[in-house]
Amino acid sequence: MAQVTGTKRLIFDAALALAAERGISGTTMDDVAVRAGVAKGSLYYNFASKDKIFEGLLSEGMAALTEALRSARTGLHGWAAIEALVTTLLCRIAGNTALAKVMAGDIFRTDRAWQETSFAFRHQALAEFAAAIEEAVPNEAGTGGVTGLMASSVFGATLMAGLEWLIFEPGRPQPEVVAAVLATFSGRLNPTPGIR
Repeated sequence: MAQVTGTKRLIFDAALALAAERGISGTTMDDVAVRAGVAKGSLYYNFASKDKIFEGLLSEGMAALTEALRSARTGLHGWAAIEALVTTLLCRIAGNTALAKVMAGDIFRTDRAWQETSFAFRHQALAEFAAAIEEAVPNEAGTGGVTGLMASSVFGATLMAGLEWLIFEPGRPQPEVVAAVLATFSGRLNPTPGIR
């Protein structure tokens, strides 16, 4: 996905800030235009609706996240790959807490116009976790959809732990947050608990 710049970037940044403060439902096109410092006509020229703004914004964020996860996993296998994925996701959350808040708040909404697009990108990000999990627990991972559920569990726990960390315990060192998330799953994902 190409880097968004200019007026579209201003609109995305304004929409993201507003949604992080008020939620997507509490954000209006008028609010976005004012926060972005653009004329309403320019806003509608670039995006036909609020749905289109957030579809583009979330797609951009998930595409960047997927690429970062893919890069983090490169050359690593099993538990080491899972640890790298958790660390990378926490770094991305720390780097853009507003986007993480919007994603977390929107993740279970099924009535959004961008649901299909969001699902496709989410699936790509989860595939990186699933591949690492299959290597970590090969005898179980491929049966009955367990890998997908485990990938969702690790992703979701990391997302929520990251938000908890940044909002309520920002002074806590990131390695402690990584260790806490990994400890939650170590008995299930790591065949030899206590060894990474």
